[in-house]
Amino acid sequence: QVQLVESGGGTVQAGGSLRLSCATSGLAFTSYPMGWFRQAAGKEREFVAAMTVSMGTTEYADSVKGRFTISRDNAKNTVYLQMNSLKPEDTGVYSCAASALIAIMRGGTARYWGKGTQVTVSS
Repeated sequence: QVQLVESGGGTVQAGGSLRLSCATSGLAFTSYPMGWFRQAAGKEREFVAAMTVSMGTTEYADSVKGRFTISRDNAKNTVYLQMNSLKPEDTGVYSCAASALIAIMRGGTARYWGKGTQVTVSS
């Protein structure tokens, strides 16, 4: 059974930082690009970032470029999202995902999903 479990969410003031983690089990981790998505209340889920298995390619939504960094530890089957200079508009539920291609995640979907962790940025 594939499981993706996020942690590290919380409440932070604008300008602050958080680091999200997504631990996976039952997944052939080194076979999948990994990504992060977020969903604000009343809004559609949106792509945030993704990284290939080899870590040679990363992609980010324009809204987070220069502030967020995705990384992965293939030995620990874990993917991370370092979020700096947080803004109130970054508030939402952040979910990690696994997909065969980054392009699929760019399109807004993935094969496997975590349940998400809440991030709240206060002004």
